[in-house]
Amino acid sequence: MSTDTYAAPAGAAALEREGCQLRYWLSGPDDRPLVVLTHGMALDHRMFEPQVAALAGEYRVLSWDLRGHGRSQPAGAPFTIARAVGDLLAILDQIGRQRAVFVGHSLGGIVTQELALRAPERVAGVAAFGCSCVTRPGGWAPRVARRLAPLPLGLLALAPHWPLLRLGIAQMAVRPQVRAQAADMASRLTPAVFLELIAALATSRHAEPGYRMPQPLLLIAGERDRFGSPQRTMRAWAARDRQAQIALIPGAGHNANQDNPAEFNARLRAFLRGCAA
Repeated sequence: MSTDTYAAPAGAAALEREGCQLRYWLSGPDDRPLVVLTHGMALDHRMFEPQVAALAGEYRVLSWDLRGHGRSQPAGAPFTIARAVGDLLAILDQIGRQRAVFVGHSLGGIVTQELALRAPERVAGVAAFGCSCVTRPGGWAPRVARRLAPLPLGLLALAPHWPLLRLGIAQMAVRPQVRAQAADMASRLTPAVFLELIAALATSRHAEPGYRMPQPLLLIAGERDRFGSPQRTMRAWAARDRQAQIALIPGAGHNANQDNPAEFNARLRAFLRGCAA
């Protein structure tokens, strides 16, 4: 259960959309290029505190809580990837920004990819970490996941969601303090939203033959990330999108931006200098 141990940072704002008060935070000079940070499943905007601190002197930085996460409560309409994309575009419209560089972690990386596919004119660049490419031809595994999704969801609905979340949290990071913060963030997730997220992930991948992301692309993986096969996935993704840059973060797990923020921030800032937002 939530311990509610943090105070909302300065620059907080909200947008009412489909039954949810979407919360977002703006930092940095308003006249600078916009960088949007989207967190992973069960986490919230706080996972990007090291990046906000590093970037806000040079960029306008937007962090936000996906619906059903963090301060974006209650979730309102069910969570879907398409709805999350719509939520983020609505926030950009509210702040009067047409283009940004989008940085996404895990589930946030999937949302970011889908936004780049659906609204490429809004995207100056993409940095994705801890996630796979959702538009690559999928083979048998994604097809099976889509067909079987109702069965595991039905079984999951019978079990407490918190032990299942804890299993994932234990693998998120190398540093104990990062895992502890992840547990606090995940405590805000309700069982209903947890099931919606599982369904969204199970159906997130869709082959788009011939598609290549036209914008600058940075693919990041923690050297010690054990969720799936991130390094192999990253190399296969870069082989298709040949303009992609690759960054392997030493000593870091799934939450590479928190496990090794100095190296992560250096690679991200170098990438941002090549993006025209």
